[in-house]
Amino acid sequence: MLKVENVKKSFGAATVLNGVNLTVRPGEVVSILGSSGSGKSTLIRCINGLEKLDAGRITVDEFDVSKPKELAEARKRSGTVFQLFNLYPHMTALQNITLAPVEVLKRPRAEAEVDGRALLASVGLGDRADAYPAQLSGGQRQRVGICRALAMKPRYLLLDEVTSALDPEMTAEVLTILAKLAAEGTTMVFVTHEVEFARQISNRVVFLEKGTLLVDLPTKDFFDPAGGLAQPRVAQFLSKMRKD
Repeated sequence: MLKVENVKKSFGAATVLNGVNLTVRPGEVVSILGSSGSGKSTLIRCINGLEKLDAGRITVDEFDVSKPKELAEARKRSGTVFQLFNLYPHMTALQNITLAPVEVLKRPRAEAEVDGRALLASVGLGDRADAYPAQLSGGQRQRVGICRALAMKPRYLLLDEVTSALDPEMTAEVLTILAKLAAEGTTMVFVTHEVEFARQISNRVVFLEKGTLLVDLPTKDFFDPAGGLAQPRVAQFLSKMRKD
């Protein structure tokens, strides 16, 4: 399991995460909703060890991300797809995908390239393996980012606002890929503003408000007037998102 236990994180005087608890089991798709500044992206960065915790504990299959000797093992089990792609501009799509499997997992390059090409083909980019990021559209770059994360064969896929920098057409491309992964049983923690998409693919929906985990419910219950919508802040947020 991926477990977040009483996690606290501040930047200066600003408390960003305030005693957050969350458990994600294999096969679950957990969407995290909340307004900008609620702590969603910081939580993802804490899970993958990019931010140090002020208090609490995060474990990925029992490996504690706060302990340097265990962080590498935790990262092998979780792949992250970032909001702004973070591809290496001097490497081709295939090189971006195969870098970590070769350098971190010590897989033979030829084997990693076969898998990388298969991943690209699975997201409709089989003919773009030798293209550089500057030669790809935003949606294509984000699909390469998803392939790069999947190339590590992670047990957990962390997605941080992966469509926020894309136009509607490119967003649809990426969401189609994520829906396919969810249907195949990929475990995902999905930070997003795509409320209706979260509703379609999630097992559970979590709502953060000013660093506090306000609601954690099965998807059906989250959108029920007697469940998540009974929380005034959740109802207000969803009402605004639907208007937007």
